[in-house]
Amino acid sequence: MIAQLKRNKFIGLLFAAIIVLSSILSGCSGTGPGGEKASSNEKTKDGKTVIEFWCSWGDSKKDYFEKWINKFNESQDKIVVKATYIAGDAWDQRITAAQAAGTGPDVMTMNYGKIAYSADQGKIKALDEYIDATKWDDLYDWSNKMVTVNGKHYAYPFNAEPGSILLYRKDFFKEAGLDPENPPKTWDELIEYGKKLSTDKHYGLTAAGTTDDLAWSHWGMQAMMGGLAINDDWSKATVNSEGNKKLFEFWNTLYKEKIFPKQMPGLYTEIEPLVDGRTAMMFNGSFVFDALRNKYADVVDNIGVAPLPTPDGDYKKTTATLGGWTFVVDGNSKHPKEAAQFIDYMLAGDPEVMVDFFNLSKFSSFTGRKSVDAALEDNEFAKNDEWRKMIQEKVLPYAIPEPIYAWDISMSYANALERVYLKGEDIDKSLAQAEKEINDYIKNNNYAGTNPNKK
Repeated sequence: MIAQLKRNKFIGLLFAAIIVLSSILSGCSGTGPGGEKASSNEKTKDGKTVIEFWCSWGDSKKDYFEKWINKFNESQDKIVVKATYIAGDAWDQRITAAQAAGTGPDVMTMNYGKIAYSADQGKIKALDEYIDATKWDDLYDWSNKMVTVNGKHYAYPFNAEPGSILLYRKDFFKEAGLDPENPPKTWDELIEYGKKLSTDKHYGLTAAGTTDDLAWSHWGMQAMMGGLAINDDWSKATVNSEGNKKLFEFWNTLYKEKIFPKQMPGLYTEIEPLVDGRTAMMFNGSFVFDALRNKYADVVDNIGVAPLPTPDGDYKKTTATLGGWTFVVDGNSKHPKEAAQFIDYMLAGDPEVMVDFFNLSKFSSFTGRKSVDAALEDNEFAKNDEWRKMIQEKVLPYAIPEPIYAWDISMSYANALERVYLKGEDIDKSLAQAEKEINDYIKNNNYAGTNPNKK
């Protein structure tokens, strides 16, 4: 998700500039880039205020959203929600352009990584005065922190997805004489298992293979090893650390021992290499559960799920970052109270609204609300789902939010790692180069002290 958003950044900004210029030249206002009216004073024939909602899920969960939006509309006398569904590839361009032109929708979906910047720039409104305090108390600490900027709540959580877990083929474990109920817990065990599982038929392990995928999928492992690539106030590179040296050595060993293939098959987020038997183990995110259970149900019984191994086997270390989606109110909305009322209904009200979503998506993502988890315990499938239980107990409590610093910084880390395991460069030399690149970025972009979460 993050890699795709970053790749679309430049196109989105260019598109936004074109839209803004076009609006100025034509004197147009009050319509989005597709001609949609947004954040307007539009009324229906019977006098209801129209709340525009833009959803980044495209058509993938349209039936779910329409079901509950219709129920919300039926319950209202004075407002009505109109939804626009935008495919993921077009989302950044559309929403960036609309907000730049001041014509954003009243309510939109937003990933966690954009909340702090959007709040800092006034692009979204704080919700505390519109949503009752008890609704915020229902959030787990980790989800509460992800929507809070300088003491105020700017979004309500929709879902969360840990981006790094271990998936493996139980049948391949049995063939190799390994216990399928006892996946590797330490790095040494992962290397040992990887060697035994590497055959002429399948790889021992696959993980991130492209530079973009390395950049974001390693955030959790960096945190596990003591810290990310830059310090909290963004004034100094911290990539050249003893922890990262050990992580680079580990990754390099996986490659040198031929546990990894010479070239990874597909993108990090693709589950097919595990499904079709090209790999015995895989690092991936919980987001693949939906495809596994809906498209590849015939292999689900052969799939095991566990936390990423750690150097000493302690799963209580951070191994994953959390991405996912929220609902926010646009900073230019003329109806923030009504917009927040819709958010309250969909995300903070009756737990069954969100239980329905998690059922539909086969628990490929997780709730930030205590009451929704309590309701899921009354759901037979959810209650007995070992994958869900494992992630709730061994991953979510120790995960961290995806970092929001510049993509260039994550790419410096990824390039440094590639120089080591793909090109054979010395680890100290490669990390020193990454350190210099990041410090140069900080200096050239006046980056120190700009973290919106630390202002």
